[in-house]
Formats: sequence, C-alpha cells, structure tokens
Amino acid sequence: MSPSPAIAESYAWCEQVARTQAKNFYYSFLLLSKEKRSAMCAIYAFMRYCDDLSDDEGIADRASAIAQWRNDLTAALANGAANGNAPKHPVWPAFVDTVQRFKIPHQYFFDMIAGVSSDLEPRRIQTFDELYDYCYHVASVVGLTIIHIFGFSDPRALELAEKCGIAFQITNILRDVREDLGKQRVYLPLDDLQKFQVSAETFGPPERFRELMQFEAERARDYYKQSAPLVAMVDEGSRASLAALIAIYSTLLDRIVESNYDVLSRRIRLSAAQKIWLLIRSWAKGAA
Repeated sequence: MSPSPAIAESYAWCEQVARTQAKNFYYSFLLLSKEKRSAMCAIYAFMRYCDDLSDDEGIADRASAIAQWRNDLTAALANGAANGNAPKHPVWPAFVDTVQRFKIPHQYFFDMIAGVSSDLEPRRIQTFDELYDYCYHVASVVGLTIIHIFGFSDPRALELAEKCGIAFQITNILRDVREDLGKQRVYLPLDDLQKFQVSAETFGPPERFRELMQFEAERARDYYKQSAPLVAMVDEGSRASLAALIAIYSTLLDRIVESNYDVLSRRIRLSAAQKIWLLIRSWAKGAA
C-alpha cells in the first residue's frame, strides 16, 4: 500500500537530509532496498536533529530545546505517523512510520536524547566505563535501531550491534580529539590520560599522546573484531550495506593509525572516491 501524501513528503525530506549530511551512513544506504533505504533516512534525520540540538550554539536554550524534542518524540509515538495531533516537524510522519513498520523499540530514541543531552556542558570522561556508557547512548543505540531495519532473527545480534556502535564511536572520538577539545569536551578517559602521562589540556607530550592513541585504537579494533559476526546475522539483502558501513569506519581508523595519530593538526577523513570503492567492494563480496 502506498504511503499517504504526508508520509511520502516526510520520507522525501528525510532522504534529502541524509543525502546532504550523512557523510558516512548514506553511502551504505545505497545498497539497501528502497523501503529499507527510506527507513534508514528517516532514522538518520531524527538522529541528526538530536545531535544538532546539542551542538547548535545559535539556540539560546539548548537544554529546553532538547526537552521539547523529547516531549515531541513522546507525542509523535503516541499519536501515530499521519495523525493531525502529531508535533509539527517534517521528520515525524516518516520516522513514526518507520518505527511502526520495523517494530523498533522506543527506548532507543529516548536513550539517544539522553546521550546528546550529556554534551550540553563541558565534559571530561573519567573512566572507560563512563566512556562506554556515553558511546552506548550516542552510538550503540543507533546500531540497535538500524539492525531492526536490516532485519535479524538471532537475538545475539543485539549484543553485537551494541559492540559495533562502541567501535564506531571510539573511532569518531579519536578522529575528533582536536574539535572536541575546542568545545571543552575530552572523551579520552582521564584514567588513560594519567596512565600515559598525557595532559588533558594540551594532549602533550607528543610521543606519549601517540602511545595513548595507539592504546585507544587497539581498543576500538577489539570491538570491531568482537562485532564482526554481526554481518552474517542480518538479513541477506542487508549484509552488503552493513559490511560497507563497517568498512568505512574501520578504514577511517586505519587512516588515523597510518597518519601516526596526527589528529591534532588536521582532520583525518575518507574521500568520496574511497567510500564509493568500499561500497563497490562490499557489494561485490555480497554478490559473490
């Protein structure tokens, strides 16, 4: 059955958001069926707006804005995709339709909002347990959400999706050390900084900083390794997409390592051509 005009318009809006802003995720969406790709775009648009609320310094009261978004989420999920009483934002019809269609647990979205809310104030992570909890709320819940769209039957997939999210977020943190410090956020655990005798203010001295970064990169690698069986657990038609997404993030980690952890002078990134190559390679392996 075709979606209502309001839902179809909302999906089109979400796809535009994903196409223009999802620097890593959107490439992997291209390997999915139209229905699953549209659903991924709806989830991404919701997550993107959550993240923007915590980072947009143009918002006078970000805490109030996030609280209102949480209230809108509650109302949208209660009222349904096309209900006239739903909150007025273009994401909601497609988002709610996706949540209902793929039976995604609602708690994941409230956890995501809790995660971005924790970034409103200057932040210094003290321990790895605290870092894990942060990564869970801003990244693992994304993985737990999207595997419902990928489709799975083995309940162990949930645990592996959580670990995959941890790997992705640690990779992001290693890439964004300089930018996060400028926002008064230090996600590298203070316990680890002290262990390697690295300053939380300057990340010096350089050699000890590189040793710390190597330690954290190996930690991320371990989570990639632990979560590797997840690809075979999702529905066959989704495996190439998930494999491409993992390849993009793990290759980004490779580039950080190959740069000798030179993340303080520049931002390490993959080019569009590199991402497309990883996309093609994942598709080819899936078709073999």
